[in-house]
Amino acid sequence: MIRFYTALLVLILSTLSAAAFETKATSAFVIDQTTGTVLLSKDADRPLPPASMSKLMTLYMAFEAIERGKANGGLDLTEKLPVSAHAMSYGGSTMFLDTTDRVTVEDLLRGIIVLSGNDACAVIAEALSPDGTEAGFARLMTQRAQQMGMTNSTFTNSNGWPQAGQRMSMRDLALLANRLIVDFPQFYPMFAEREFIFDGRAPKNKLNRNPLLGLGIGADGLKTGHTQEAGYGLVGSAKQGNRRVIFVISGLDTAADRAQEAEAIVNWAFRQFSERSLGKAGKQIAEAPVAMGVAKTVGLELAEDLTVLAPVMGGKKLEAEVVYQGPLHAPFAKGDALAELVIRRDDLPEVRVPLVASSPVAPGGFMVKLTAATLHLIERLNAGPQGAS
Repeated sequence: MIRFYTALLVLILSTLSAAAFETKATSAFVIDQTTGTVLLSKDADRPLPPASMSKLMTLYMAFEAIERGKANGGLDLTEKLPVSAHAMSYGGSTMFLDTTDRVTVEDLLRGIIVLSGNDACAVIAEALSPDGTEAGFARLMTQRAQQMGMTNSTFTNSNGWPQAGQRMSMRDLALLANRLIVDFPQFYPMFAEREFIFDGRAPKNKLNRNPLLGLGIGADGLKTGHTQEAGYGLVGSAKQGNRRVIFVISGLDTAADRAQEAEAIVNWAFRQFSERSLGKAGKQIAEAPVAMGVAKTVGLELAEDLTVLAPVMGGKKLEAEVVYQGPLHAPFAKGDALAELVIRRDDLPEVRVPLVASSPVAPGGFMVKLTAATLHLIERLNAGPQGAS
């Protein structure tokens, strides 16, 4: 592996160092969605009781079912679903449903998102379950989570009610939040709704529990959670300008602690870091030697616009390095991926972006191949008896 340093980039990337955020949460994960930069990770891969934050998985699968449509085994927003005795039996946060109700899918979604309805989750789960039971839907949740890359998540129910085996990691919850935002922009605005009154039957349970909504910091989702075992948690997201931050915290002692910690994380993520444009697609970064080609070198350029997240205060520099297996053997076409640009920053994960050929290089003719073979033979002979052998 040849490591080729680009001094030009090191000179132009003035950047900074940001103080690490000391969270009170027992487990936390914070990511800048726009650049994919992980800003904070604390015990983020340990499976923990997710409480009501696991309702996000039920919502994701419900949104998928709506996109499939009722004709393909999915759901319709206006469709009315029956309430079973099992769904009605749930306590905690509910829509106060009973077995005489038939509730539209749209109302059930808002009942889950705004009211955190345990009963609403069970109604959706039983409608989509392969065997008509919530447990059957929970098995489906686990399978779908694995397919989506949530390897530290298992489900035994649809709503996070305390039960053995109901586990999610903070990283998995952040991945799920990102998928909800990206995959279902038509439904995501529901997460910012601050009030939902269903049939006038739950006057004490009509407000969204997300403490950040309405604070003017760009918060627009997603879901709180609390049980005695899990403590107080929140899967949150906020957007300011072109940047969006997704964060997950768990294990706080009180709802007030959760609110304070969540707001502090959002303010830290936006104030201490900013986006830096390092080049547009097509900008040549370096040249690399070419073997067996009509040209001796090839330009390496950015395949796409390059933006990184950097701390906003300090005085240190970014380190940039071009890495490739060299020399590069022709032929290759313009746009072929040939190398990577590796950018390292204090206290942040490194960024790796592809570099592509700025022009095509055809294979060399007979004389080029003969010269290359001769040079290779000379190198082996100069290496002594061991190399010549």
